[in-house]
Amino acid sequence: MKIIDVRAYGIQTPVTTPFNWRKGLPGSGAVREQGILRIITDEGIEGIAVTQRAGMTVDYVQRRLKGMLIGKDPLLKEKLWHELWEMDRLEEFQIMYMGLVDMALWDITAKKAGMPLYQLIGGNSDRVQAYASTVTYDTTEQFLQVADACIERGYRAIKLHAWGDARKDAKLCQDLRNHVGEEIILMYDGSAGFNLQEAIYLGKALEEADYHWYEEPMREFSIWNYKKLCDELTIPILAAETSDGCHYNAADFIVQGACDMIRTGTLLKGGITGSLRIAHLADSFGMQAEIHGGDQANVQLACGIPNNSFFEVLVWGTGDSIGFGYPDVDRDGYISAPQGPGIGYTFDWEEIERKANVQC
Repeated sequence: MKIIDVRAYGIQTPVTTPFNWRKGLPGSGAVREQGILRIITDEGIEGIAVTQRAGMTVDYVQRRLKGMLIGKDPLLKEKLWHELWEMDRLEEFQIMYMGLVDMALWDITAKKAGMPLYQLIGGNSDRVQAYASTVTYDTTEQFLQVADACIERGYRAIKLHAWGDARKDAKLCQDLRNHVGEEIILMYDGSAGFNLQEAIYLGKALEEADYHWYEEPMREFSIWNYKKLCDELTIPILAAETSDGCHYNAADFIVQGACDMIRTGTLLKGGITGSLRIAHLADSFGMQAEIHGGDQANVQLACGIPNNSFFEVLVWGTGDSIGFGYPDVDRDGYISAPQGPGIGYTFDWEEIERKANVQC
């Protein structure tokens, strides 16, 4: 099998319900971007991968990736993964692009095998429990209302992205626990908004409220600070979401005692190949490798490994305008993996070519 063509599409669509993140971070903006990679083989099997940037996707494919891939065997995923890793030394790819090609190659491999990807990479379960992951709302009342809507929809776990103020966030987290009771699993994501002292203060409040994990409270440049945080707190620290370096960096977090759980996921951790390396590394230490939110690719990954607990579903808006970043959970709060061969992406290519703002 050989790769005979590589195409990329950048699509921009209006955001109908804009939302915010914590102070200091940009919100959704008015435009949603999507980049689509399409790898075509001489056997008629196509591999598809999706990311969050439009123009950047087309630029990388046109300038670097197309020439690298055409004529190669798409089943030699390890070889191509390391070729891209080498290219990164000079290109310094934006972190989302370290795994984009790899996801499309795994899509081809699973289609060739006639299997859904989760079965091919190991097969732990055909479904995964989801948690509702909020955007940042203006008031405590809005957070509580959204939590009620998520529970009514079937979610049994909720994660907060709050304001980035340690004292206000601590009170919000405790108010939410009092509101939903003891049966709902709660998590908190700091979006790297705090220094060490603030992170310790907030972490102790989360311990009092029996939160399931405490995610990325500080920037992930300082493994030493994360180790000190882990030493101070009993709540599990989930870290290494946005740190560069894939499994090489994850290994440092783990062996230095700088996390209790570690992030993996196709978007930021080198595609399927990089994500599996992190998951298997964590498993060797008896540690959970929790998957960062996403689409079909991360659902497949979540169902393929044994040491992941949840799938993250973004929730935005309120009332009648509430939106969810993935199709509905079932009545038990679970999402099922797509069962066809491959990852599960389907596109009408003629429509995509009409809609694309940029393409190559």
